[in-house]
Amino acid sequence: MNEQQAYVRIEHVTKRFDDFVAVDDVSLDVHRGEIFCLLGGSGSGKTTLLRMLAGFETPSAGRILVDGRDMSTVPPYERPVNMMFQSYALFPHMNVEKNIAFGLEQEGLGRDEIRRRVGEILDIVKMGTFVHRKPHQLSGGQRQRIALARALVKRPKLLLLDEPLAALDRKLREHTQFELINIQKALGVTFIVVTHDQEEAMTLSTRMGVMNQGRIVQVGTPSQIYESPGTRFIADFIGSVNLFEGQVLGETEARQRIRCTELGCVIRVDRHLPAARDATVWAAVRPEKIAMTREPPDGLAEVNPETENVARGRVRGIAYMGDASVYLVALDSGREVRVTLPNTARDADQRIGRDEIVFLSWQTGSPVVLTE
Repeated sequence: MNEQQAYVRIEHVTKRFDDFVAVDDVSLDVHRGEIFCLLGGSGSGKTTLLRMLAGFETPSAGRILVDGRDMSTVPPYERPVNMMFQSYALFPHMNVEKNIAFGLEQEGLGRDEIRRRVGEILDIVKMGTFVHRKPHQLSGGQRQRIALARALVKRPKLLLLDEPLAALDRKLREHTQFELINIQKALGVTFIVVTHDQEEAMTLSTRMGVMNQGRIVQVGTPSQIYESPGTRFIADFIGSVNLFEGQVLGETEARQRIRCTELGCVIRVDRHLPAARDATVWAAVRPEKIAMTREPPDGLAEVNPETENVARGRVRGIAYMGDASVYLVALDSGREVRVTLPNTARDADQRIGRDEIVFLSWQTGSPVVLTE
């Protein structure tokens, strides 16, 4: 990434609280006009990093630049940055209009300019008919929009959002995710979003960074992170995955193979393996990429340790999720494999049931081979 593309640049930033390192030597570039999500579990350092961007915390080492300007000595109220808090932090005694106008009044803007800008942002968030209501008279989704409008009305170059949808129920959260994307595209403001919700990060982000123990362990588009995880941690953290341990067999240009005792077969992949012969590796296979049938695939007579990409097991559990069903299949080795199949047909009698013997298979392009 070149200098012109880096709108927000974080350079070797570390934050210590006494002996505890909350953020550990993080470097990151965020593009102008994108939605970048920081995804991680509790204590991963994502909120601390966001607070340093806002100016509420000072880096112990490193520096942060916004639009080429070093923010080291810039106080929060002078930064071209605004922050939307998880709690929304609306003033309970003010109506919607006054909540949104508050920051503009503090800047000393004229009454007509304030009214015009408040009206514009209310139209964008589709809350123009609620101007006289107070926060307690609004639903969770409506309060979320007002908090967003108040953050955007000051026209920041960068908007920081800390778990912005955490207080919403699942259906409203899914709807609001797309609303956020539309609003961001309309205004062109750069968003950096902190979330622990994988689906939220995958839906919202142009790119995302996964954090663990104060470090950013992988950056990429949602599809890159999901389809090409760099480590077992990433593969296991993002979505559901089956991780199979095995040893690299001799490889030729046409055959890249891994011996997997727990599967009772050989895993064949369509790419060169990142390890030498006999090295231990892990093959990550997403549940939705595994086919499950009552009969062996491709006319296979039996499954043995030399069979490629076919395993045999018994269904031990089924979870019906509506659009898909999740199957837990126990192999002869005792290993349990998770399989997700779409419910494309309404005829339940045709579905594979509990305790049935099944055969699992996958394409050579499905496994991602990991060395760490």
